[in-house]
Amino acid sequence: ALFKTMGLLIRLAPLGVLGAIAFTVGKYGIGSLKQLGMLVALFFGATIFFVAVVLGLIMRVSGFSLFKLLRYLREELMVVFATTSSDSVLPQIMAKLKAMGIRDSTVGLVIPTGYSFNLDAFSIYITLAAVFIAQATNTPISTADLLAILAISLVTSKGAHGVPGSAIVVLAATLQAIPAIPAIGLVLVLSVDWFMGIARALGNLIGNCVATVAIAAWEGDIDRERAHAVLDGRAGANTND
Repeated sequence: ALFKTMGLLIRLAPLGVLGAIAFTVGKYGIGSLKQLGMLVALFFGATIFFVAVVLGLIMRVSGFSLFKLLRYLREELMVVFATTSSDSVLPQIMAKLKAMGIRDSTVGLVIPTGYSFNLDAFSIYITLAAVFIAQATNTPISTADLLAILAISLVTSKGAHGVPGSAIVVLAATLQAIPAIPAIGLVLVLSVDWFMGIARALGNLIGNCVATVAIAAWEGDIDRERAHAVLDGRAGANTND
């Protein structure tokens, strides 16, 4: 029954997205789509930059290739892309990280903890959305306000793991803490939240996988020879253990 309900919600999701877009266009005009499109593009660009540069550097320092890790996890990433939820692949991700030679205790600690507290893309989203709403409502914000938004987003994003649509709730809580920005402005980003949820989920998942590999490498909890063999495709990943 649970899976049938989830399947029904996934099928109906496009209707919800279409309704949100129709509301935004009807209330703010067709011109709002251009600004919203730029917001989505900026968020995807910022997330890709973070993954490629920051996470790529962490993987390089740890002695591994980010590209090979993404190739190894490509099936799980495709599921997350389709569902905008990283929770849907939690068991598979943990099994694959263990299969590449990372100690069970490290995977069992870092991945579940990271799902709640290591939400890099989520923090990027909250910050960009808050600034977008401020600009869209002609609300002047100072450097202190920007720093406050960044600091608050790092706190409010914790615990909002893997649940599609939770970003709107977290964004509302963040805006309530910044009196200068009208909280009602969050309806502006409601119509594109689903699209941005794709980058949020993917960025968060990749960040948690990189964190697991990095911590395992620094603590000596990874079989490097096994990991390189699996990532290079020279050894199969047995996820049945």
